[in-house]
Amino acid sequence: MYAVTVTFTLHPGTRDAFLPLMRENARTSLDHEPGCRQFDVCTNGDDVIFLYELYDSAEAFQAHLQSPHFQSFDAAVSDMIADKSVATFTQVLQ
Repeated sequence: MYAVTVTFTLHPGTRDAFLPLMRENARTSLDHEPGCRQFDVCTNGDDVIFLYELYDSAEAFQAHLQSPHFQSFDAAVSDMIADKSVATFTQVLQ
């Protein structure tokens, strides 16, 4: 299993536009990417959005990044993001 965490800090006033796009990206990933097992979208109720994603492998995550729906999402939200932090983890024990 390959875990990905992403923390977005949004520019003030962009949360309401960002969240529907983020939810659609998550839903499409789960529905159409066989290697995507989990895609949680969380918020602190303010301008911070936290993602927890699980993939079968690093290759499945790379396929996600290359998918048309992700590319479209990434372009649509780029101006809304003040800061973005990505961390990846590989499962050690099963």
